[in-house]
Amino acid sequence: MLTEALAALAASGGTALVGAMATDAWQTARDSAARLFGRQGAQRQTAIEAQMDGNVILVERADDPDLARQALVPLWQMELNRLLEEHPGTEAELQELITRVRDDLPAPQQQWVQNNIARDNSRQFAVQGGDIIYHESPSSTFGRQHSEQQPGAADDSSDSRQ
Repeated sequence: MLTEALAALAASGGTALVGAMATDAWQTARDSAARLFGRQGAQRQTAIEAQMDGNVILVERADDPDLARQALVPLWQMELNRLLEEHPGTEAELQELITRVRDDLPAPQQQWVQNNIARDNSRQFAVQGGDIIYHESPSSTFGRQHSEQQPGAADDSSDSRQ
């Protein structure tokens, strides 16, 4: 099982790889990814290259290339998870691929490459090309502190009674 950091790296790698599909950065990303997967053997590398070539065609032919990329991210995250599990020494090489792709991507696709890591029970909210609207119910502590207050009543902390 991967550590949180390696899982996050695999997620970033998958996002970078599909972000590069059908862009000028693709050939570099493809070649770098193929070398990484070559650690699993020549047959595996050939299969991954064919899979990448098929995926880039899907993105090129899609009415909405970004939607096609979104659909492919989990696949490549899974592939990179497997690679990192079997060959943890590829971590630095994968980070290098992510950095290179991010630097080579045209501006519209750069939004695809982002690192979002949440640790120690923290919360993180991230979105690509959209909005997040988040509502949270008051915590149980907040509810106890204000439970005597009438619903809809204003909190009057300037009460002058002493």
